[in-house]
Amino acid sequence: MATVRTLIVVASICQWRMPHMDVKNAFLNGDLHEEVYMTPPSGVAHQSGEVCKLRKDLYGLKQAPRAWFEKFFTMITSLGFLPSHHDSALFVKCTMACRILLSLYVNDMIITGDDCDGINSLKSELAHCFAMKNLGMLHYFLGIEVAYSSKGYLLSQSKYIADMFEHARLTDSWTVDTPLETNARYSPSDGTPLADSSLYRTIVGSLVYLTVTRPDIEHVVQVVSQFVIALTTVYWVVVLRILRYLWGTQFQSLLFPSTSSLELRVYSDTDWAGDPTDHKSTTGFCIFLSDSLISWRSKKQYVISQSSTEVEYLSMASTTCEIV
Repeated sequence: MATVRTLIVVASICQWRMPHMDVKNAFLNGDLHEEVYMTPPSGVAHQSGEVCKLRKDLYGLKQAPRAWFEKFFTMITSLGFLPSHHDSALFVKCTMACRILLSLYVNDMIITGDDCDGINSLKSELAHCFAMKNLGMLHYFLGIEVAYSSKGYLLSQSKYIADMFEHARLTDSWTVDTPLETNARYSPSDGTPLADSSLYRTIVGSLVYLTVTRPDIEHVVQVVSQFVIALTTVYWVVVLRILRYLWGTQFQSLLFPSTSSLELRVYSDTDWAGDPTDHKSTTGFCIFLSDSLISWRSKKQYVISQSSTEVEYLSMASTTCEIV
């Protein structure tokens, strides 16, 4: 998702259009390289013991995603596109005069660049090779709403939040100002065990995806994600607080302005032994491309540091990896 955000930032600053395409039945395009057999489907006449030998992929085969990507990779590289060294699903075609970028996510793709004729030609080639659906300009992508104006692009997940609130069966409109209580500390022994933990895990999983456009809940989602095994009533109250915070800030969006430069700025910080249970430290960073926030993270370090100096070095190391 960081690649998609960066792509939108560049398109916004350079005033590029962003067509959105979808491949129909993408996994059916893959070619099988192994011998795979299946039981004949009902309604097909066959003798006892006969099976079908597959020549093409079907949905449900574990080879299907890899075979589809190999087929697409062969096709797109034949048109002069090269995969990015940092994201294998991002393809770039550069000439002396212009460039085109294509980002693929399973069967969804975003195209942008400063070569309108080249983009139209690419869309024609894609339609010739696969059954395609032209979704117009980018407005909705993987649960993310995208709006465009002269000021730039806006990314939000307001509908996603409304669906999550409904799934949690919350009927009131009570809101809170912060997603986590000040100086709150939690341990696995807090509270009493939950009778049904499936809803908790579902909501926390949804919150993880919501951090794609909501950096303000990154830290608290990292906190509640640690307790998906040892669930108690205390953590469910924390999750409900996050939902009530989101309900009050449902329409907050990420703005990627069109009037800015391509200057990279990074901020990083860490605590020291902030977790009272395992005494590990938490690293947080945010990366800006000019005024646009394109990457962020709040994550516990893997080791227990012996000093605040060691904590800072580990934090800088992980942040530098993300920059690169």
